[in-house]
Amino acid sequence: MTATLSKTSSELSKRYSTQIHRRKTRTVMVGDISIGSEHPVRVQSMINEDTLDIEGSTASIRELHEAGCEIVRLTVPTLAHAKAVGAIRQRLLDNYQAVPLVADVHHNGMKIALEVAKHVDKVRINPGLFVFEKPNPNRTKFTDEEISSISQRIFQRFEPLVNVLKQQNKALRIGVNHGSLAERMLFSYGDTPMGMVESAMEFIRICDSLDYHNIVVSMKASRPPVMLAAYRMMADMMDKEGFNYPLHLGVTEAGDGDYGRIKSTAGIGTLLSEGLGDTIRVSLTEAPLKEIPVCYSILQAVGLRKTMVEYISCPSCGRTLFNLEDVVKKVREATSHLTGLDIAVMGCIVNGPGEMADADYGYVGKGPGVIALYRGREEIRKVPEDEGVEALVGLIKEDGKWIEPE
Repeated sequence: MTATLSKTSSELSKRYSTQIHRRKTRTVMVGDISIGSEHPVRVQSMINEDTLDIEGSTASIRELHEAGCEIVRLTVPTLAHAKAVGAIRQRLLDNYQAVPLVADVHHNGMKIALEVAKHVDKVRINPGLFVFEKPNPNRTKFTDEEISSISQRIFQRFEPLVNVLKQQNKALRIGVNHGSLAERMLFSYGDTPMGMVESAMEFIRICDSLDYHNIVVSMKASRPPVMLAAYRMMADMMDKEGFNYPLHLGVTEAGDGDYGRIKSTAGIGTLLSEGLGDTIRVSLTEAPLKEIPVCYSILQAVGLRKTMVEYISCPSCGRTLFNLEDVVKKVREATSHLTGLDIAVMGCIVNGPGEMADADYGYVGKGPGVIALYRGREEIRKVPEDEGVEALVGLIKEDGKWIEPE
């Protein structure tokens, strides 16, 4: 009985651990950036410029990279666009530095994919569009012969790209979108997460038959519940068949503003908390530059990357002894350039010290017009409220954790 209880306790402890246990995945290199469970979760985005605009595309890629975007994607709808990517890459090398680039290839894009593979570090294909045929509105079913014929054509068109990527040691993203499943997948599985998974697995199995494994997989949908189900199912299916490929997370077409950020966080943050996901992109209907802070905020919120100050503050109540919203703003303005610190601003002494126990520094209302500064759980000094922010900065400086803002 004791052994059984101990085992149950251990299982529950692991299940409800506050530490994320990431799904074990292989390392896939995209340029000099490593994607996989042994590495930080990587941040990606995509430029809006027409790739034929070489100067504008280069500037946007550089701007994203300087803002912390580790991998940048661009669209390649034609052969001319594919060749333009070579000029963009060269301009980056000449005037900035190498940036890991991903080419987005759609609609029967074999020639395009083979050309652009020379100039990028990863090619992204959409299985539902890679061998694209216009849906037949009069179709009632697919025969076995038709399915076999389509599978053969997929292999024939896909094999040359796989071989090129394999020879050049470059990566492939098999990027399924819920809204663009192939017609035969819709007939076989319906508009479901299972259809998304099977769409990806068809291409994964071809890659495996060709002994190519530099693969990243995505299962994007515009609704978080669909996206969550598809990624969970995808991870289970790959693990069952012995494929440990990394997952690229995203809620596609998330929209803009607060709701777009909330949708993205609901999908991406949930999966990251479950240990799924090795690279992420937040897809906002806004300037791509605005996606990067959201990515890092999600990663920091779930404890996977720490790239900014973590602010802990109470919601305020009748016990609060100062204007909490104003003080939090002042503390943030004074310290937001720092990295790796947890700073708490609490309205009163009742719950403040306990709720902020894990913070590096605390700013707590002690009495009317007086605040107490904490280092961890230890109260260091009391100062007048109007000197509080300056005193907090002074304490951080005393500890050698201060850097001057640029």
